[in-house]
Amino acid sequence: MKKILFRMAMVFVGMMLATQLQAQKVAVKTNLLYDATATINAGIEFGLAPKWTLDLSGNFNGWTMSHDRKWKHWMAQPEARYWFCDRFAGHFLGFHALGGQYNIGHLKNNIKFLGTDFSKLSDSRYQGWFIGAGIAYGYAWVLNKHWNLEGEIGVGYVYTEFDRFNCKGCGKKVEEDKNHHYFGPTKAAINLIYVF
Repeated sequence: MKKILFRMAMVFVGMMLATQLQAQKVAVKTNLLYDATATINAGIEFGLAPKWTLDLSGNFNGWTMSHDRKWKHWMAQPEARYWFCDRFAGHFLGFHALGGQYNIGHLKNNIKFLGTDFSKLSDSRYQGWFIGAGIAYGYAWVLNKHWNLEGEIGVGYVYTEFDRFNCKGCGKKVEEDKNHHYFGPTKAAINLIYVF
């Protein structure tokens, strides 16, 4: 009798899971902005509830560019999304975390923004790790049954610890175990999406 009840319970659970899986949508995506910078990236988004999804994305750039410029990094960025109408379509708010490592330097610029001096990347190389969180707004345009285009911009806070190297030879460490608190953009995306 116990075996029969167990089997019936397993069939019932299986039927419920199959129904739930069919009701849930899954999407895979690539960020075209990252693609333009030769950063390998991918994302997957799962439906959790009628107006909630979970987006998991990551990227990697391991290349040294011409003139010994570096934009090497990896980053993971999970995000919970609340959709104002139907999930995977229209307006949404995102609540994301981010973390990773970087090796960046010799990038000529004069940018200073909200207390962060990016012009220091012109003459030095920075190697370290970061962690942070932010909030984002986005909009998804439905192109057809399976394809969407999505734009998203986010702001937040990032804490980083790093070592600074003299970029003349990119080998001499001039500062160690420094930290920085960054406030500003934490996410920018133009995603091409395939919805299953």
